[in-house]
Amino acid sequence: MVVICTMVDMHIVENKSKSGKKIYRSTLLRESYREDGKVKKRTIANLSNCTPLEIEAIRLALAHKDDLCALGALSESVKLHEGLSMGAAWSVYQVAKELGIEEALGKDFEGKLALWQVMARVIGQGSRLSAVRLAQIHAAGDVLDMKRGFDENNLYDNLSWLSENQAKIERKLFELRRGGNKPKLFLYDVTSSYSKKHLFLEEPVFSCI
Repeated sequence: MVVICTMVDMHIVENKSKSGKKIYRSTLLRESYREDGKVKKRTIANLSNCTPLEIEAIRLALAHKDDLCALGALSESVKLHEGLSMGAAWSVYQVAKELGIEEALGKDFEGKLALWQVMARVIGQGSRLSAVRLAQIHAAGDVLDMKRGFDENNLYDNLSWLSENQAKIERKLFELRRGGNKPKLFLYDVTSSYSKKHLFLEEPVFSCI
């Protein structure tokens, strides 16, 4: 009797089985072949002890088995692009959450714009336009989960929103920081007061003890 075997395909199979509350996973290197007109399968190797990177390397080699030389050229075809900076924006955002600034401003679009204006002043002091440019460098949209973009006009309009809601925001911040406890000492500093175009402006610095 003559048995004719023809190789069809070699591939990686990932299996998952459950026994009670435990889940067992296995990764196998298998091949499909044709024998006497029937397609059969057999396991070549058990890859369960291989690392995910090793398994992906084998998978990549199988995908290019007809031209392994192409694997050497893959690194040359890969182009790296620097993404948005995450560290500074994420760190300042966590501090803002801890201090209750995010909750006081709210999580709607205006609240997020106001929060970014605060964060932008910490990361790099500048104008509204510079805050927009910072958002294009730092991952402001991702960190604050903003669903749309903004420009300097949105930030100027946001200053009006802040002015209209200033009392409510300050009251919310006070409640978050102090609760029902009144401060024993209230410090108010107006040493940075100045005059501009005959309009007296104050930039107060205050703290509660």
